[in-house]
Amino acid sequence: MELDDIKTPPFETHDLRTNLARFLNSDFEGKKVGNYKFGVYAFFDYDKEPIYVGQTNEMLRTRIRRHLTNQRTDAVAMSVLDPLEVFEIEVWPLPQFDLLTKKKDPKEYSLACQHLDALEYAIFEKAILESQFKAILNEKDPPAPSVAVLIPASYRERVVSEEVYNIRNHPDLRIARRALTLARLAQVISERQVQSGLRRTLLTQAKRLQWLAQRRYEHASAIAEADGNSEQEE
Repeated sequence: MELDDIKTPPFETHDLRTNLARFLNSDFEGKKVGNYKFGVYAFFDYDKEPIYVGQTNEMLRTRIRRHLTNQRTDAVAMSVLDPLEVFEIEVWPLPQFDLLTKKKDPKEYSLACQHLDALEYAIFEKAILESQFKAILNEKDPPAPSVAVLIPASYRERVVSEEVYNIRNHPDLRIARRALTLARLAQVISERQVQSGLRRTLLTQAKRLQWLAQRRYEHASAIAEADGNSEQEE
């Protein structure tokens, strides 16, 4: 078979699609995760660090796939979010609103959207609180809530196989990948008139890159020092 005849995508791309489909088809409280219409989602990187929070009222499956596959969103197109940095996904579905439609139930639908906005705000604040950088990569903050909500039950799972994890988790590769994303985002900013939110994202990415590089340097220095001491003892 000629190489040009290969129809399957590259291994890592195929792995992401396979594991994302498994995640979205997982059962959560009697329904497939991806089939919930209203919900909030969060992405986590290889250090379990929250990196992005979003919401949807069109279906979790549709929205999440737009981020992580070839149906690009602004967050990916502008290098705010790198899909290959996503290790885990957590979703908070709102099944009580799934049967509502904007046309048939305008008032109830409006209230559902207010509830969705409030939940996104709560998850956004939760993610920032749990982040060691006290920041995530969202360019825009969610609107201030107009209703009070309780955070519902969630479903969280990894979307990366062990094989791909072993490839991507090497610190030098992660540093290189993050530096590339940072450079692309900086180029986007240099070519457009942007709001301060995108510059905040750039700063957050720079902090994340510095943290990775510093951790790698300190670990390498500790190994070098230990090796040096061992040679002196010999």
